[in-house]
Parts: sequence; C-alpha cells; structure tokens
Amino acid sequence: MAPSPILTLSEIMLTFGGHPLFDGVELTVHAGERICLVGRNGSGKSTLLKVMAGIMEADAGGRFVQPGMAVAYMAQDPDFSGFETLFDYATDGLDPADFYRVEIAMEGIKLSPDIRCVDASGGERRRAAIAQILASEADLLLLDEPTNHLDIEAISWLEGHLGQIRKAFVLISHDRAFLRALTRTTLWVDRGIVRRQNTGFEGFEEWRDKVFEDEDMQRHKLKRLIKAEARWAVEGISGRRKRNMGRVRRLQDMRAQKTAEIKQIGSAAMVFEGGPKSGRLVVEAREIYKAYDKPIVQDFSLRVMRGDRIALVGPNGTGKTTLLKMLIGELEPDSGEIKLGTNLSLAVFDQNREALDPKQSLWDALTGDPALGVSGNNDQVMVRGNPRHVVGYLKDFLFSEAQARAPISSLSGGEKARLLLARIMAQESNVLILDEPTNDLDVETLDLLQELINDYDGTVILVSHDRDFLDRVADTTIAMEGDGNAIVYAGGWSDYQSQRGAVAVEAAAKAKKKAGPQSKTAAPKSGLSFKQEHRLKALPDVISKLEAEIGKLETLMADPDLFTMHPEKFQKASDALIARHDMLSDAEAEWMELEELNAS
Repeated sequence: MAPSPILTLSEIMLTFGGHPLFDGVELTVHAGERICLVGRNGSGKSTLLKVMAGIMEADAGGRFVQPGMAVAYMAQDPDFSGFETLFDYATDGLDPADFYRVEIAMEGIKLSPDIRCVDASGGERRRAAIAQILASEADLLLLDEPTNHLDIEAISWLEGHLGQIRKAFVLISHDRAFLRALTRTTLWVDRGIVRRQNTGFEGFEEWRDKVFEDEDMQRHKLKRLIKAEARWAVEGISGRRKRNMGRVRRLQDMRAQKTAEIKQIGSAAMVFEGGPKSGRLVVEAREIYKAYDKPIVQDFSLRVMRGDRIALVGPNGTGKTTLLKMLIGELEPDSGEIKLGTNLSLAVFDQNREALDPKQSLWDALTGDPALGVSGNNDQVMVRGNPRHVVGYLKDFLFSEAQARAPISSLSGGEKARLLLARIMAQESNVLILDEPTNDLDVETLDLLQELINDYDGTVILVSHDRDFLDRVADTTIAMEGDGNAIVYAGGWSDYQSQRGAVAVEAAAKAKKKAGPQSKTAAPKSGLSFKQEHRLKALPDVISKLEAEIGKLETLMADPDLFTMHPEKFQKASDALIARHDMLSDAEAEWMELEELNAS
C-alpha cells in the first residue's frame, strides 16, 4: 500500500474579480518529492503556493495535511517588521535548542546574524528567510523564488543543501540551472489548470510545446467540424422534411466549446530597436582603481568593442554594479582612465527598479516619462519615434486594459520587470545596460529576452546570477572575485568555470618564477593534503562554536521549571546537548590527529 501524501488539495477553486484563477485543482505531495512549480508570470504560482501553505483560503475545495506532518512556507517578500536583527527573524518560533540549525544555515549562505533588519539588503533578507525555513523541522518546504537576489555562490550552496536533504519541497524559481539540478516532478500552472509530469524541469519545455501543439491541432479539428456541421444545418434543410435536432444540439455544443476555449497566453511583443551605430570602440578602461571600505577593482583594463556581450559575475558585495556604472561614465574611478566611445545611446535596466514609482499607475509611468510622453497628449507614448496608444503598447507586454490604471505596487515582480523593459524598449539605443534583468521573469520571457539580446545590433553589458542565461548570451565574462580582483575570461559562465583552474595554475607558476632562488629555501612541505590543511585551520572555530552551543544548552536546562513545565522542550534540549558533546569530542579527536600528522 502506497504511503499517504503529506499534502492533498482537492477541487480547489479560487476567483479574483469574477475571473477564476483556479478551477477544480487536484494535487498531492508525497514524502521526499522534489517538485518545481512553473508557469507564466501572473498565472497564479505564488497564489497556489499560499493555498498549499494554508495562508490563503480557496473559495471552494479542500486542503488536507497528514496528521503529524508539518508544512513550512518561505514567502517571496517576507515581513521583517517587529524584528531587530536577521537572527531574531530566522529564529522566530524556534526553541533555543534548535538555534544552532539557523546558525549552520547562515554560515552556509555567508550571512551575518547581527545585521539589523532595517539595514539589510534584499539579498540579505532573502538569505535570512532561507535560513529560517531550512532550520525548521517541517516535512514539506514551500519556497517562492528562493534564488532571487542571491549570488551564484549562495545559489550553489542552496542547491547543494537541498540536494542532500530528505524533506519534500516545492520550488518556484526563474533559475533554470537550479531547477534542472534539483527537481524530479513538474507542476505546470496554465490558464487555471495545474498539470503534472513526473519528470524534472529538464523536460518541461518539450512537454509544454507538445501540449500547445496538441491543443492547436484539436482547435483546428473543432473549427473544421463546426464549419461542416453549420453547412449541413443550412444547406440540408431543403432536402429534409424536418431537422435532425440531435445534430443541431451538437453544433450548439461545439460552438459553446469553442467560445469557452481559453487561448494560450502569447509572448510579449518585445523588441530592442537599435539606434544609429556607435563608434567601433564603446568603452576603454585603463588601469582603473576604485575603493570604498575596500578595493573594488585595481589595475583593471578592458576594451569593449561594438557588438560585444559582456557579463559581470561574482558574489554580492564585490562591486559588480559599481564597475558597471564606471564603464558607462556614471562613476569616476579613483585613478586610471575611462574613455567612452562616440555616438553612444544607452538603455539602462536597473535591478532595484528605481525608475518605477510604486504609487504611479502603469499609464502614468509611461506617459509621464519625458523620454516617452507625447506633448499635449496624455494617452500616447513615443515608441522608437512613432506614437502609440498607451493601452495598446502595454498589451504588447501582456498587460490588460484593466491594469493600465492600476498602481505599480499591485504588480508582481515579473510584471514590474516587464514594465521596465517596456520603458527601455520604447527608446532607440546602441548600448544595453542590464543589471539583473532575469529576476522574476518566467521561462518564456527569459527565452524571448535571450533571443532579443542575441539579435540586438548594439553592445550589451549585463550583470546576472542566472548561469543558464549567462551561457546563452555572454561572449566575455568579467569575474569579480573580491579584494579588487577582476579577471576577464572568454565565453559565458561554463567557459569561465572551465578556464579559472588553468588561470589559477598559471598565476601560481608566475609567482613561483618571480620568487626565484627563494623557492629553494622554502619550508618543507607539510604531511597534510590541501583538504586536511584547510580542515585543520577550520577546526578551532568549529570547536569554539560547539562549546558556545553547549554553554547555551546548559544554561537553558539549568532552569528548574523547564522539566516540569515544558518536558518536551527539556527532552529536546537534552538530546541536543548529548549530540553537541559527541560532536565536540569527535572534533577534538580529529584536531589532535591532524596536528600529529602536521608535525610529522
């Protein structure tokens, strides 16, 4: 007998403004399942995840969680109000005995627990939310865009961690490489229906295209059948004393079926229109240096030629956006020289969406832009030199007429990205500056954006943490590795990964050659491998951390009322204390063994 599912949704119906978002949705999630939830922006993925989490109630249908099982939910925009630090947020609702799990997660994603919530960046807040859900004891994790605002290093850590846990999870993410690596089942939200395929995201696009192809074929057959039956209903009357009412009713049913069809959502009618050609040299940087509290770049040189596709990658905080702004002349280097080419016309996509006022309507965001508005006419925008009605232009980007007067604050992340793309695509340009353009965009829009960039006549400089996207569009990668190191590699992300080892070996060989005769008097090699040396250096911190955790647990258990008032909490703390002591003993033994090897 198959085990019971953790979560079951049955006959779920949800309606917004009279239009059914879901109608009769059925789904189950079993223990250990790894599921991606995919669909177009606005199709209801996040809403469905909230229904699964139990924080949004459906208009009809049922939600059932297996007794003894728990479900945890990570929102796309978590609420940090009422919390002083990110650690306070991440440990909310946890027993102190379980705080160590939050600390482990924060260490893995390189997040300081002492950061104040009001000072935290979007990426730091996202990491705190990830630490909170990973520390939970839930059997099913529901994660809405966990990779947004994370750098590639953090995404890789999260990918590795989720790949090792035995818990079930459902993911919404725009990162195709992340989904391909982790998922084994796909739920596709499409026009109010949730389809399921028991293969991971790797096979999604082929499956989607096959469904659309079958629908087109069925629609074509229905259209031909209606035409034939309609001809019979009209032309056959003269040859019969009375109509065959069964066939008449069948014709009416077919017409009703065609009327009820929900058409596939098309792709946004996006296009980057190239302006007059720039000069052959777009940007030249010569030995530039820039520092704030620490160096951003030093002795960095680069020549960007017309038609290049340059990608900037690296951990958050290494200065990718700062370098980007220097390359387009928005920031001056502390030393060195930036030379801009001639006849440059820039279109800039800002990762923080600062060009969008959340209080404005979509209509005003376009007509109120001096670069787009038509003087004396507030219902038209200039699109690459031609006037367009604002609603018609918004429809090109899959916005409805009703959304035109809605505030920008009501839009999803993907819709805000599409609106910003609508603004910059209305202008002619020969240089595209794209700072995190892939955040929140659905798979179909990402595919279209990739094609547009590849077909664009001008130059593209972009920042992205989407590895798949980088491989598809970049021909040069600048890796910002911290401490002012910015290294130029040929190709996209995968090319950079394959080359970086060779670059490191070459750098080490140059350093050795430069050292000359001194290398002969170098200290004798340790008896440890590189991995063992790294572990030996890390063990003192591990031991100190375990000792601190033991101290916290012993303080907690010193409460004389803990056992009588909260026996379950006492037992959990006792088990955690025993486990910490065992881990401390193992760590101390490992440290002594490595020290002996090092001394030999």
